Amino acid sequence: MPSCLMAAVAGVPVPSARAGSRPTPVRYCKHVPESRVLTVSFVPGVTPGKWVRRWEERMPQVPLVAVPVSEAEQVRVLHTGRADMGFVRLPVDREGLSLIPLYAEIPVVVAPKDHEVAVFDEVPVTELAAEYLLQDPELFPEWRDISDEIHSGTRLPLPPIGSLDEALDLVEAGTGILILPMSVARQFSRKTLRYRPVTGIAPSQVGLAWPAGEPDPVLEEFIGVVRGRSALSSRQPSVQAAQDAAPKKVRGDKAGTGGKSAVQRGAGGGKSGTRSSGAKSTGAKSGGAKSGNSRSGQGKRGRR
Repeated sequence: MPSCLMAAVAGVPVPSARAGSRPTPVRYCKHVPESRVLTVSFVPGVTPGKWVRRWEERMPQVPLVAVPVSEAEQVRVLHTGRADMGFVRLPVDREGLSLIPLYAEIPVVVAPKDHEVAVFDEVPVTELAAEYLLQDPELFPEWRDISDEIHSGTRLPLPPIGSLDEALDLVEAGTGILILPMSVARQFSRKTLRYRPVTGIAPSQVGLAWPAGEPDPVLEEFIGVVRGRSALSSRQPSVQAAQDAAPKKVRGDKAGTGGKSAVQRGAGGGKSGTRSSGAKSTGAKSGGAKSGNSRSGQGKRGRR
């Protein structure tokens, strides 16, 4: 394998050379430094804590570093090597990447606290047709197709926005609205703003991405953790390595076991023969008793 990973994980001890001795970790590749560190990036709204904790429990020999990045950087950090893997918000340019979708998120509209959307539990996208969206309309085709400003050709260019905080500042000032994943709106919530779920807009998705290339057991191990595989799953590279390191059974032992079984069968046959002889003997005695009774009966008739 092209990379290195320790195979000793919780619940999967690797047998050592001496019986009863402490299990020793088995490395996939001895030529790869043991100082391997797994770096995982994540975008706002993603909380990787549960996966980090599972990794630390199972793979303490490979430290994991979680790095927060903006959505604008989420793909760049993977191509430049700043991160080995990354939790990304779709859609992204998948060229040169491997990616698995993980889960969907509910979209919400963010507006000032005194905006009329605050009185609703959820807002149909059609109710936002007259609003100024502080984002690229192409990101939300459902809104783009009903926008009053776009239809009339009066939509103004977007103001310079350097960060999400700056965008929220503009919403707070009443300049426009934002449509965000609910997790992001919660993370950056403000007392001066309100957010409500929007119907009629496709949910956003979060996925796990990494540079395409040769299989890497470290990355495969983390994919299994994120997908919820147990520590004993045979699909985990660490478990496969532990199974490969386990001593194999010797054929001679199997043959010896077979011979033993033959002896046991032979011994069993002898016992069966003894029981059979005994049965015959008993039968003979039984037959003799019958003969005696028969003769005894004859004697009685003779005396009569």
